[in-house]
Amino acid sequence: MVGKRLLSMLKGRTAPPPPPTASATEEGKAKSWGRKVVSGALICLTGGVALSALDDLVIYHGCSRKALEKASKSQAIIEAIGEPIERGPWYNASLAVAHKRQSVSCTFPVSGPQGTAIFQLKAVRSGDDTWFSILRPRDWEILVMEALLHVPSNEKMQQTYRISVSDNSPPPSGNPCTACIPQPSQSIETNQPQPT
Repeated sequence: MVGKRLLSMLKGRTAPPPPPTASATEEGKAKSWGRKVVSGALICLTGGVALSALDDLVIYHGCSRKALEKASKSQAIIEAIGEPIERGPWYNASLAVAHKRQSVSCTFPVSGPQGTAIFQLKAVRSGDDTWFSILRPRDWEILVMEALLHVPSNEKMQQTYRISVSDNSPPPSGNPCTACIPQPSQSIETNQPQPT
């Protein structure tokens, strides 16, 4: 039985395949070219998504690093959750970028020895945004930052605080802008409901 199978396999190999026709050859080349285009497009799309995700991760680390520096200088946050303050995992953060990646709104968890918190911030970055900007470190300026602190206690009521973290810098001295203040007659006329 094994001999018959071996003999039939040898007979099948000795017979040459039928010659391909011209239309079959052209059709095979067209399919091959189409597959190459589709696979190249998928590789480019995957690369673009990966670069965008990497850029978002770099933005997150830059902003959260700056926020942790600012929080470590806040006595109220240190008293509430303790030191050292550690950043939570990146996948629990939310990040929204705008204005050609020049402004960001970020929310991320942090923890300390005495409790946990969620930092919310809005920051801007100055400078140009080029293809190679991902290779340079970014310096973000935090405009607004709040910390929602959760400190567990032995009582039934858990303690939750909201702390606004500011630079505590005095406002710039100067004269108030009188051009921006509306005149009383203008504000009354503009706020009147229109007759229908």
